[in-house]
Amino acid sequence: MTSALALENLSAGYGPVQVLQDLSLHVDPGEIVALLGRNGAGKSTTLGAIAGLIPARSGSVLLDGVERTDSTARRVRSGLAYVIEERGVLLGLTAAQNLRLGRGSTADALRYFPEIEPHLGRTAGLLSGGQQQMLAVARALSGRPRVLMIDELSLGLAPKFVQRLLEGLRRAADDGVAVLLVEQHAQTALKVADRAYVLDRGRVALTGRGDELLADFGQVEAAYLGSR
Repeated sequence: MTSALALENLSAGYGPVQVLQDLSLHVDPGEIVALLGRNGAGKSTTLGAIAGLIPARSGSVLLDGVERTDSTARRVRSGLAYVIEERGVLLGLTAAQNLRLGRGSTADALRYFPEIEPHLGRTAGLLSGGQQQMLAVARALSGRPRVLMIDELSLGLAPKFVQRLLEGLRRAADDGVAVLLVEQHAQTALKVADRAYVLDRGRVALTGRGDELLADFGQVEAAYLGSR
């Protein structure tokens, strides 16, 4: 099986600062893969490089086995969706208007998060943080992406919303979407992830099955602390 997303010896950074160091990972269709690590480990930089927002210095980004060096817009059109840390919801528009900005239909969005429907006429700025995040993820999924990347899914959210969002991601993966999830709460991510990578200073410090890493969480904690 060709991976929906793969990085091969990818290096990237900002100006003179090298953040990612020969990073390799992959996400297959139908998988949720968690990308973990302490602040500054390179998680958000990895997503930015995949999206084409941060140029690669060496190595490759591959979508469906094809190396991509093109623009973010072209990668999106080829099936990449990206929910940024700030969610990207336009607070002055209604929920319905936000959904119409996506690449799919409102019906496809509501398939994953039907609880949004009663709020379609409300201004997004009046929704709770959890509802805004569901709106952002639903909009991304409405376009039926091949790859969905999410940066800090649970940031500032109540547990009930986090659980519901994870259920939506699991359904998307069951539909064949490859999900790459950056999450600050490692144990939360590992409960839903099929596999995980722990980054340390832009390199993979640990990788394994989600359930196995959760069962032996001490090794994850050690990877977080590895090069302090």
